[in-house]
Amino acid sequence: MSGAARTASTPVAGSPAAAAPGAGSTGAIDPFAERRPARGRFLHALNPLAKLAAPLPVMVALIFTRGVPIPAAILIGALLLILVGASLRPRAVVALVVGTPVLVALLGLSFGVWVDPARIPVDAPGASVVLAYVGDWRFTLAAYLVGVATAVRIAALVMLSLIAGLTTGGPELVRALVQNLRVPYRIGYTALAALRFVPRFGHELEVIRAAHRVRGTDHGRGPVAWARRTVGLAIPLLASAIRHAERVALAMDARAFGAHPTRTERTISRWRVRDSVFVVVFWAFAALVYWWGLTVGFGALSPDSSGVRA
Repeated sequence: MSGAARTASTPVAGSPAAAAPGAGSTGAIDPFAERRPARGRFLHALNPLAKLAAPLPVMVALIFTRGVPIPAAILIGALLLILVGASLRPRAVVALVVGTPVLVALLGLSFGVWVDPARIPVDAPGASVVLAYVGDWRFTLAAYLVGVATAVRIAALVMLSLIAGLTTGGPELVRALVQNLRVPYRIGYTALAALRFVPRFGHELEVIRAAHRVRGTDHGRGPVAWARRTVGLAIPLLASAIRHAERVALAMDARAFGAHPTRTERTISRWRVRDSVFVVVFWAFAALVYWWGLTVGFGALSPDSSGVRA
């Protein structure tokens, strides 16, 4: 092989073709090709179904859990798992670490205001501590703690859902559902095509708005101007959506989509041993947290065990 041929066939170090997985000889990046996760970010390498199966039973159990310690332990564990196993931008890390306690505090205040003081036992912790009062209404520390318990439980549910939400893409989830759970590919890929209409519509809307600005279109202010502006955007957006739907339908027909009961998958989604290990370890951690909380008396699975529905 000559030097010129060898140079043409071997990507140069640092070039897009060498750096981007799924890139061809032209340097174009294939968005559907499998990409290796960042080193140490193991959540991206797991099967999407494993990231759904692991937190799902815990989320169901949290719905019937009262108190703060058990949901707080689950929340902290899920947060640490995301920070260690997910590839996040610095802004997302700050939002999770700083925004979560702030959100819990605000939600606790909001839920605590709606707690009926008559349903709080007299001997409940903080029942005699008044944080604020308006006339005859008293906002006690006990009411705030009830609101915090509800807020922590909601935050734990959201954090558990982010384990899969921040580390799984739409095509990966559809492939896992079709190949591992035997969901009909007609349903899976049709739903995926429908979901991809949303960013497409967003792009088309920006193009239409830019065209209106270039033409100097100004409908003024007020509700009538807003209605005119909305109609002026909706009609071309609807026409663009119809054209895009026709192109997608023609492309699917050209590829014989739905003509056969099965289809050849470009990327194989496998359930590996590491997926089973992840699910088992996750369930073991949740069981340990519940055993600790129920044994020590920090939590309960009965809605009325504390006298107040948190």
